[in-house]
Amino acid sequence: MELKGNPAGLPDLAFTHGGRFHADDVFSAALLKMLHPDIRIYRGYQVPKGFSGIVFDIGDGPFDHHAKGSPRRQNGAPYAAFGLLWRAYGVWFLPQEEASKFDEKFIQPLDIDDNSGTGNLLAVLINSFNPTWDSDRDPDDAFMEAVDVAQKLLGHRLDSMASFLRGQDIVQAALAKMENGLVTLEKYVPWKPLLIPSAAEFVALPSPRSGWSLQCVPKDWKGHNKIPFPPEWRGQPAETLQRITGVADITFCHSSGFMCSAASLEGARQLARLAQADFARREEEAARRKAAAEAAAPKPASAPAV
Repeated sequence: MELKGNPAGLPDLAFTHGGRFHADDVFSAALLKMLHPDIRIYRGYQVPKGFSGIVFDIGDGPFDHHAKGSPRRQNGAPYAAFGLLWRAYGVWFLPQEEASKFDEKFIQPLDIDDNSGTGNLLAVLINSFNPTWDSDRDPDDAFMEAVDVAQKLLGHRLDSMASFLRGQDIVQAALAKMENGLVTLEKYVPWKPLLIPSAAEFVALPSPRSGWSLQCVPKDWKGHNKIPFPPEWRGQPAETLQRITGVADITFCHSSGFMCSAASLEGARQLARLAQADFARREEEAARRKAAAEAAAPKPASAPAV
């Protein structure tokens, strides 16, 4: 993701510390280059007098976190330069609510690592771009190589989140047309965040392998499905599945029971109805067994009358 022009009105110059770099200053530089592709970033050990650009991770300014009393998030997590820059400019990429989620999931771990050295894997990987002790490579060249990689990672992650937001309206419209617990999508769109808390039980969408994929909607993020496909279907060859279900164009049922495939949308609908009926039958049988067990259980002796 890269913004056209310089919509945030950033200066054309930026400055950060020299020497060994970390994920904090690398991702800060990547973020600035995404906001302003033509910005020129300089490194050194002291901010030049009269420098008119944006300064980060050095200089005790608004985007440095080394001074005593540097800001923390409401949850107590310390800011580093990356988080401070995102706090100021993240809304240029995502709506405020999503920008806050991105901070929590992606930026906070890097900020915490920079402040405490917790060993975050992404931070370790970025740190590995530093020249080794016996290398003659220029640290500034290595820094810009790391920035290029960080910019790609950051851009792809933000693209993914923006794409999810664009797809929410599509999933919401499909959910409004749900029939008997089945939501139908015309193409793949990230659907779990909206369908998990909904009444949807299955989602049908075109399969990249041709035909239609019918997937169970989980009831939570742990992967427990609201209505799994019957155990007798799972992992069976197509011919056996066609015989068991009576659906002529069923082609596959995953061994874990979360997904089936059919050659047609109507076939997928039939499979959803069959799975619902089978689940209801099993639930009724389990309830009868429980009631029978409770009825057969010894009754506690009544207290003698006084």
